[in-house]
Amino acid sequence: MICSMTGFGQGCSEVDGVVYTVEVRSVNNRYFKAQIRMPDMAAYLEGEIERLSRDSIHRGTVSYTLRMKNISGEAFFDIDENAMKTYVRRLNDLLGDGDGHSRIDLASMLSLPGIVQPVVPDEAHMEKMRQVILSLTREALEQLKQSRTEEGKSVTADLLANLDRIAENLDIVRGRVEGVVQEYHARLKDRVDRLLAKAQLNIDQDLLAREVAVFADRSDIAEELSRLTAHLEQFRKCCETGGAVGRRLDFVTQEMLREANTIASKSSDTAINQSVIEMKCAIDRIKEQVQNVE
Repeated sequence: MICSMTGFGQGCSEVDGVVYTVEVRSVNNRYFKAQIRMPDMAAYLEGEIERLSRDSIHRGTVSYTLRMKNISGEAFFDIDENAMKTYVRRLNDLLGDGDGHSRIDLASMLSLPGIVQPVVPDEAHMEKMRQVILSLTREALEQLKQSRTEEGKSVTADLLANLDRIAENLDIVRGRVEGVVQEYHARLKDRVDRLLAKAQLNIDQDLLAREVAVFADRSDIAEELSRLTAHLEQFRKCCETGGAVGRRLDFVTQEMLREANTIASKSSDTAINQSVIEMKCAIDRIKEQVQNVE
């Protein structure tokens, strides 16, 4: 079964008074790309998380978000009192307040560099946090894969429906090929006979046959029909095989469109051209859907 490149997965757990939430989303992309957002205290896991994502997802942009909510009452951050006193003393000196004190907004003070410092957990806590985050990441990625697989079922059904539409019109074209040459021969002979009857002349039948042969050769689409049929079979096989076949399907779709355009350029038959239009519409829908296949 083929997979879509669109999906969502989530993992959530509360450990030691901290709620960890991991969310992963994926959208279309010709290649793999990871966009990772997480708190600074967990940033050291970014490389490991990207590797896990790459192992699970072959194509698409994966947006990864980690949120950590402290519900224990213990602070994630600490205030460097020495740094704050240094700022206060320096600001008082600059302001030259007569009584040696200055009004300093606390919010502005806390925004100064070096005042608020993250609490550095010990090694055991860091390892425990790592295990929790990676476990939730695997859970979210597994959900994402399942989501992409389910979406892939819908995409596959639509692709196969359009392949059937192409095959039906291909049969119509194939059934018209011989009749087109015969009809051209009949029209040409009728036209020539009427012209010669007026002029009371005769025409060499071999010359007429050669003209019909030239037309048949110029409008011959047997090779295009054969190649288009082969492309349809290859496309179906890829859908049945599954896996990361998006790029291959995209290439096969381009080849199908090429053959359809060639058939249209060679044919002057209304019925054939109408069937080609139907085929090209179906190919266009396939092309759009293939952009979402992994």
